[in-house]
Amino acid sequence: MSKMTEFMGWVDARFPATKMWEDHLSKYYAPKNFNFWYYFGSLALMVLVLQIVTGIFLTMNYKPDAGMAFASVEYIMRDVNWGWLIRYMHSTGASFFFIVIYLHMFRGLMYGSFRKPRELVWIIGMLIYVALMAEAFMGYLLPWGQMSYWGAQVIISLFGAIPVVGQDLALWIRGDFVISDVTLNRFFAFHVIAVPMILLGLVVAHILALHEVGSNNPDGIEIKKNKDENGIPKDGIPFHPYYSVKDIVGVVVFLMLFSAVIFFAPEVGGWFLESNNFIPANPMKTPEHIAPLWYFTPFYAILRSVPDKFFGVMAMGAAIVVMFLLPWLDRGKVKSIRYRGGIYKMALAIFVVSFIALGYLGTQPATPVMTNFARLFSILYFAFFILMPWYTAIDKTKPVPERVTG
Repeated sequence: MSKMTEFMGWVDARFPATKMWEDHLSKYYAPKNFNFWYYFGSLALMVLVLQIVTGIFLTMNYKPDAGMAFASVEYIMRDVNWGWLIRYMHSTGASFFFIVIYLHMFRGLMYGSFRKPRELVWIIGMLIYVALMAEAFMGYLLPWGQMSYWGAQVIISLFGAIPVVGQDLALWIRGDFVISDVTLNRFFAFHVIAVPMILLGLVVAHILALHEVGSNNPDGIEIKKNKDENGIPKDGIPFHPYYSVKDIVGVVVFLMLFSAVIFFAPEVGGWFLESNNFIPANPMKTPEHIAPLWYFTPFYAILRSVPDKFFGVMAMGAAIVVMFLLPWLDRGKVKSIRYRGGIYKMALAIFVVSFIALGYLGTQPATPVMTNFARLFSILYFAFFILMPWYTAIDKTKPVPERVTG
């Protein structure tokens, strides 16, 4: 017996290291027909690790103080060895995180990954998305630039529209009557400690729930229903080494794109880093046009499309809450878009167009024409969910094969 085998035997007697490796990698059987869309789950995990590591290095020189925060970011960019790279990796990573997550969610909509028996996997995934939005919002304030300050001022003031408790709630979030040093400190604490801990816990729960019921696939067929005499799915292959090696290809391509943005266009024309955020926060001077970063703008456009502030906040919240209900809204006979009828395909296409359009409209000044377009696309956005029980029930579907098709 080798020393390593002996050591692992000692560890396994006290901690289920080998069992965890087998349950979640070497003996976890995934469908053999995964395609391009299945890269984004592992990429999301990689970006989360990237954000945590770069965040740790940034906190070493960042000062969560209203008088020093902006200068400390400039110090990181100009004087800390490789500080500019760490900062750009973190800021670019935030946007790439949402790109990966949105594509991951879109894959779920295409292949019915929210359907039985994966309802809980979807709900935990949505909780990750909400936690990620909170994490990004709190991190957005930390550079203490003009857009950071005023963006946070606008978003937090929205809570004041809630009847009875609104003003007290907004005051409690800020910790002061305006965005101040107190707000910066508490947002820093939540951004670097509280929310990351919640995110990590949810990610572990998401993976455990997924591996309990098994991964979905482009055909929407449950591979666990067709096993050989050894209890191994006939259409499954071990996640490691097959998909762990395949995911490396996705990681390499992703890092090439990621590096291209960092080294050649880290601001991406103001979409990833706005020009106003390179100006120190000034409570006495409001920017001409205040808008959140692009990953919040679809919901911001829905908010602005409603004339009443309270109902606008409710609509913005409903746009996220309704996604939690997807497993019970879809009444289709099949899971995958491969075997769905034309109605669902058209509805999904309209939904994607409306979401992208709302994202663009949320970055633009609220002119009457833009507001009317935002109302139209908001209606289309909600129609996808509200009408889903009807159009999925009547949609004509194709027969699903017994085995995965590759």
